[in-house]
Amino acid sequence: MNNQYAAPVSLKDMAVNERPQERLEKKGASALSDTELLAMLLRSGTKGLDVLALSSRLIAEAGSLAGLITWSVNDFEKLKGIGHIKALQLISVMEIARRILSQNNENNFTALNDAQSVYEYFVPISTGLEVEKFWVLCLNNKNRIIKLKEVTSGTVNSSLAHPREVFREAIRNNSTSIICAHNHPSGDPTPSSNDIKVTRQLRDAAKTVSIELFDHIIIGTQNHDPSGLGYYSFQANGLI
Repeated sequence: MNNQYAAPVSLKDMAVNERPQERLEKKGASALSDTELLAMLLRSGTKGLDVLALSSRLIAEAGSLAGLITWSVNDFEKLKGIGHIKALQLISVMEIARRILSQNNENNFTALNDAQSVYEYFVPISTGLEVEKFWVLCLNNKNRIIKLKEVTSGTVNSSLAHPREVFREAIRNNSTSIICAHNHPSGDPTPSSNDIKVTRQLRDAAKTVSIELFDHIIIGTQNHDPSGLGYYSFQANGLI
């Protein structure tokens, strides 16, 4: 485990000018460790566990600071010293982080030409989601992104991911092609029978409106994917 996640010196044993708040004021946020930054958010610990020790334990349980972005309110509340309000505050911070990553991600991808690039585009967006979401990427004739639209949130089925809603966005944005994507919270991107049904409906609708369905990607995680890819491409598997 990284040394920065080892149990830190207790706050009371630190010289005043070495405490996180004082160093933050003097040296800036980049001078603080992950544990210290998290301590600044938590602000207080609990009996027998000061705020630095609590921060260190949180990061150790999650495996890394980034691992906390996948946590739910219940996950945070399992740790002594994290009450309901504090858990909600931490969830809010993690959601802000997710949205910043998502917005920055749009600037890094100008064109999507294969399933791997689509997967990499969606990883910051889908990481830690506990429900299935269905998105449509509207593209121009050079496969450059015009707009990303979340079509549904919840369990994806034939009524939620209806072609009418998907292609309405494409037509509205003058798209020549689209890429559809949805996530599997389990991490296993293997398609269900309903995923295949929805894809066939989208494929048939695409022909009707003369907008190319470039691909439909199921986003999972590499460690839960039997293939090790972390995603499933309907196009690559000959289903589009």
